[in-house]
Amino acid sequence: MQDRMQVLMANAIADVRFDRPGKMNAIDADMLWALAETGESLQRDPTLRAIVLSGNGAAFSAGLDFEALRGLSTGDTRLPFTDLAERSHGIANWAQHVVWQWREMPVPVIAAIHGVAIGGGFQLALGADIRYAAPDARFAIMETKWGLVPDMAGTQLMRHLAREDVVRELTYTARMFSAEQARDFGFITRVTEDPHAVAMETAREIAAQSPDAIRSAKRLLNLAVACDAASGLIAETREQKALLGTPNQLEAVIAGREKRAPLFIDPRDK
Repeated sequence: MQDRMQVLMANAIADVRFDRPGKMNAIDADMLWALAETGESLQRDPTLRAIVLSGNGAAFSAGLDFEALRGLSTGDTRLPFTDLAERSHGIANWAQHVVWQWREMPVPVIAAIHGVAIGGGFQLALGADIRYAAPDARFAIMETKWGLVPDMAGTQLMRHLAREDVVRELTYTARMFSAEQARDFGFITRVTEDPHAVAMETAREIAAQSPDAIRSAKRLLNLAVACDAASGLIAETREQKALLGTPNQLEAVIAGREKRAPLFIDPRDK
């Protein structure tokens, strides 16, 4: 994992960086393993309150490495999967899991994008809750250029962000698009000169809220795009009832009245 990912922990925030700068953080077999291991480790951390995803070097991620691409067709044993049809992680196969895991992470994930985020790299960014991009960042749904389709959960994530015809046009043509276009399409939250700094500031704001409320909110917002209104309203009620009167909820109210920073309890300490 240390050869492909860098994780810096401070103040309940995980600063997670793809660390293959010489290859523009292209996704190879080792990167797939590292992504899954990193996600599993963070998933188990009850002190975690926010995650920032970015890439070291000149790019967020240039997508699937050509060697890995060849390995998919030749059965490369270094890859963490031999059969894409196998549901190795719940509803997902291995390749889908390394993106979908950020969606299922119990805390918010913020992507800070610079350089390029294309193909699998673009799909990795889509797994985040929030995405900030540098003005000169470039994007592409590149798979059709190589005779493939987006298969790292991209089709299921894009459909909730951009209009269907936009998703189809970009997928069918594999054309590059700018950060401003990505924002206008709905893929990017904000275009900013320093996406990593802005992402860290947002992460600090999130980390200052009740961890119980944030985790509940993420569960609700994940469910909202996949359920009917009746189920969503029931889920709201269930989450709210579970929060009312808890130590962290009461602390949020008391701290607000006393105009001080709240002292929340991590989930493991309850």
